[in-house]
Amino acid sequence: MSVQERKQRERAERERLIVATARELAEQQGWDAVTTRRLAERIEYSQPVLYSHFRGKREIIGAVALEGAAEMAAAVRAAASTAESPRARVAALARAYLDFAERNPAVYDAMFQLDGGLAFAREDTPEPLKDAFAALLESLGEVAGDGVHPGLFTEVFWASLHGLATLTRAGRLPPQDTAQRAELLVDRLAVV
Repeated sequence: MSVQERKQRERAERERLIVATARELAEQQGWDAVTTRRLAERIEYSQPVLYSHFRGKREIIGAVALEGAAEMAAAVRAAASTAESPRARVAALARAYLDFAERNPAVYDAMFQLDGGLAFAREDTPEPLKDAFAALLESLGEVAGDGVHPGLFTEVFWASLHGLATLTRAGRLPPQDTAQRAELLVDRLAVV
């Protein structure tokens, strides 16, 4: 391995460490606890080293969001792949989405609540975000109904899931009824 390749590998490992540490800290204490000073202390590198990877917290949030989008897409696809019917796929997708949001609140915030500097629904949208939407569209497009644009239906269904996830987490909806809400959403919106 050349010196250049070793340096590139070390840089990539440092970047993964920064993102993993930010994510861990945010999940434990919230995003307000994630500061460049605290991250630098935890990863045992100086702040200038941290800034050589990310210009600041906003870019770190964006990196966590991209990682989360890839994980969410995988979770949704895995759940949908085991279902035998279109309705079952949509129900599995809804459960997987809501479970992901509940298990990863700081990552979910990075993806959809905080400013990570990422573009959504544009040409320059990063691939992990496009793929996360595609993972939803794969199952939802087939139940959109006649004359309904699959992409628009997916946006409405996604917005409904997002609303359920954020309202439940904020204590505005009782968590014990989450599964029933998801089933109601599937039954009323998905044309099966």
